[in-house]
Amino acid sequence: MVYKFTMLSDEVDDFVRIIEIDSEAKFIDLHNAILDSVNYEKNQMTTFFICSDNWEKGQEVTLVEMESSSEYDNLVMDETTLEELLVDENQKLLYVFDMMSDRVFFLELTEIVPRKNLSKAVCVSSEGDAPIQIMADEGIIAVPKASLDENFYGDEDFELDELDEEGFGEMNFDDSSLFAEDPKF
Repeated sequence: MVYKFTMLSDEVDDFVRIIEIDSEAKFIDLHNAILDSVNYEKNQMTTFFICSDNWEKGQEVTLVEMESSSEYDNLVMDETTLEELLVDENQKLLYVFDMMSDRVFFLELTEIVPRKNLSKAVCVSSEGDAPIQIMADEGIIAVPKASLDENFYGDEDFELDELDEEGFGEMNFDDSSLFAEDPKF
């Protein structure tokens, strides 16, 4: 049998890939067909999730064997055939291609063609550009290293040796003005 998958992205509206693959192929073959269809490098950790009709994650099929506390068996892509887990048309899968940012492709088994075999997976339709493979960390801002010189924080009287080992200046707690009550409180 041949499985025909339609693959969509929630990041790019006009992105569609249709991949045909033999039902006896392994998940690693589908993984490679997906990456080839979007011209992604094959050096990233990825995973499949078999989903309910509402896209709720179920059984996971990982690229490499991993410890899991999941209620499901630990299945690996190069050991698991598609037909072991996929038997019905309209079956849904998530393909997580950027694990750090939890970015996915949505796949649906849109057609099962009986009495037909394929020796290799093939992308039969390709529309739109794929999203970028790895999203840059949005929350991390690169800050240039401060130069600790005589103008540190605008203090021309700054002396580097005044800092303690954690980088803070010494505080004189004998100065009673530090603990004066603020009349606003």
